Amino acid sequence: MVKALYDNRLAVKIGDLNMITPITTASGTFGFGLEFTDFVDLEKLGAVTVKGTTLEPRAGNKGQRVVETPAGMLNCVGLENPGVEYFLNTTLPKLKKYNVPVIVNIDGDSPEEYGTLAEKLNVDGVAAIEINISCPNVAQGGLAFGTCPTEAAKVIKAVKSHTHKTVITKLTPNVTDIVEIALAAEAAGSDAISLINTLLGMKIDINQQKPVLGNIMGGLSGPAVRPVAVRMVYQVAQAVHIPIIGMGGITCAADAIELFLAGATAVAVGCGNFRNPRLTETISTDILKYLDVHGCKNIHEIIGKALPLK
Repeated sequence: MVKALYDNRLAVKIGDLNMITPITTASGTFGFGLEFTDFVDLEKLGAVTVKGTTLEPRAGNKGQRVVETPAGMLNCVGLENPGVEYFLNTTLPKLKKYNVPVIVNIDGDSPEEYGTLAEKLNVDGVAAIEINISCPNVAQGGLAFGTCPTEAAKVIKAVKSHTHKTVITKLTPNVTDIVEIALAAEAAGSDAISLINTLLGMKIDINQQKPVLGNIMGGLSGPAVRPVAVRMVYQVAQAVHIPIIGMGGITCAADAIELFLAGATAVAVGCGNFRNPRLTETISTDILKYLDVHGCKNIHEIIGKALPLK
């Protein structure tokens, strides 16, 4: 497709993960990557982040799972996936045919379960593991791991002790102090941080006079959340010393560049894939144009450019 996408000016590194462009996909918005091969050359991406994977297959939530909102969408899919064994035996061999790093997002009900998943995925073909700590901690009454620094650290340490892969911790924005959680993730050994996950929201049908989503509440994503993502990346980038993957409402190169300026080393495209399945490639091409216009030698010259001088 576009030869310029191989331009080494876009290359970045997240832990031991080498990306030819700083663009990956947000978990849950790109399937397992294979579903998009009719539209996107996967080898032109910096990495493919697959949908959330659990120990056992999950059917997901009942009832309506997705609803459109102004400048975004709400979803309560409920981590529907075929389970880690299916991924390892069926999906991963197909993904390995493409020369692109694979990031596997994992979800569990306990630190031990996260550790087991990390061990199973400590195999050739998996470049990195992204920990979804927005999941409920069953032992603690359903409170999300990511809302408590101590609980988040337990999950990260369990994963780190069972894999030598790059570990990325995906933070939930549904907290009072995102910096506190980010610092806890860094201290626990996370190699990188990705943020933000979805914001909690809901929609009520005023005619039926009841909630629309089968799960009542869902995760808000899309352009509506981008200012929150930019703010949180900006705050976290000033506090941690590990790379950040920014995400939330990216629809064009300008949106991605805003997150780079706020301190992100890479970005992930989510809902934008639904509207334009080729968006990841388009963004990379347009970032190169931006670098040319601003006289930048490479992407690193704009990372964190908007942060206060130290």
